[in-house]
Amino acid sequence: MIMNHLPFLTIDPATRSVSLDGRDPAFYSDPNRAYAALHAACPTFYWQEQKLWFFTGYDRVNSLLRDRRFGRQILHIATREELGMPEPAAHTRHFDAAEAHSLLELEPPEHTRLRTLVNRAFVSRHVERMKPEIEDLANRLIDGFEKDGKVELLSAFADIIPVTMIARMIGIPEEMGPQLLKWSHDYVGMYMFKRSRADEDAADRSAKEFADYVRGMIADRRANPREDLLSHMIHTEHKGQLLTEDELISTTIVLLNAGHEATVHQIGNSVRVILESGLDPAAMFQDETATSRTVEETLRICAPVHIFDRYCLEPAEIDGIAFKRGDKVGMILAAANLDPLKFADPLRFKPERDEAPNLSFGAGIHFCIGAPLARLELNIVLPLLFKRLPGLKLAGQPKVKDVYHFHGLERLDLSW
Repeated sequence: MIMNHLPFLTIDPATRSVSLDGRDPAFYSDPNRAYAALHAACPTFYWQEQKLWFFTGYDRVNSLLRDRRFGRQILHIATREELGMPEPAAHTRHFDAAEAHSLLELEPPEHTRLRTLVNRAFVSRHVERMKPEIEDLANRLIDGFEKDGKVELLSAFADIIPVTMIARMIGIPEEMGPQLLKWSHDYVGMYMFKRSRADEDAADRSAKEFADYVRGMIADRRANPREDLLSHMIHTEHKGQLLTEDELISTTIVLLNAGHEATVHQIGNSVRVILESGLDPAAMFQDETATSRTVEETLRICAPVHIFDRYCLEPAEIDGIAFKRGDKVGMILAAANLDPLKFADPLRFKPERDEAPNLSFGAGIHFCIGAPLARLELNIVLPLLFKRLPGLKLAGQPKVKDVYHFHGLERLDLSW
């Protein structure tokens, strides 16, 4: 047994067995150190606390995300009895119903049908049209706090932009923003390592309220269609089929959650890593190419979503590990972004870096549908912040939220 120099991490390279408490603040505050240690000792490892095999190597994660022997769903090809899987919990039935037709949780052919109907709205050329709106909103928010000389960036800026833009896109009134944020925060609590019964109850309650609200919006758009994504999803056929009400609810909820939660984290993470680097922001944002590279480098080194799980759909062997149907595997996207075989000096923030593409948005059929929108928002709001607020600096030690396997800040106090 080898004790790692990190007190919260124990690695046995001989058995590829790892003990790591995902709820330890020393870990989730700076997970990159642990990922570096795992790359050095065993990039494929069995995480004792999670009771799962995990992969961190870039090529391994990249290929697994595209490997059709693995999928997000398993009950389309096997029963709970066959897999020894417990029955769903009664106290999360509303959450489970909202997830039942989620794009994130489906495999073809259902995934293909849903994604085809939604995809058109998210392709780059459609998203590009939102550029003036994003710029206008960001400028108006900065106008509101510029004279103060200080700001808590998440509540005054980062929280507002992504939820406003995705709500506009879908066709939900902007004044619903604060309520959408509350529902979303409760909802994604189901995916966190610190999840408790109270978190599950909150997620279920919010899932029901969220679904009821979306159901009312659907009824309104059936009667009064508009030029928005919700109307498009209701009235557009794919191979002669319309989306069912349950599919519309699940899809709307997943788009709202995914459309802002990760981007909020990423705006905060990016500003923090830029300011802590001590490098000149003016050089990072001198033109579109420099800006794009800076954004991609922040996505690489401080990704907002760290883990993506999949089920084994048929017997497979990966890196010498045999998996049978129904086994779950974990891919640590944020660790793959730090693979020293792909990235020179991987723990260093280098905005001019031009190496492999980061895997922060995933890959394969579940590649993040909102990636073009998230990238556009980041490429607009980050340069704008540093241009409008010269002398921007940290006004206190940023505190990382206890939301692993997401990665974001509790608050980000800045001054200028």
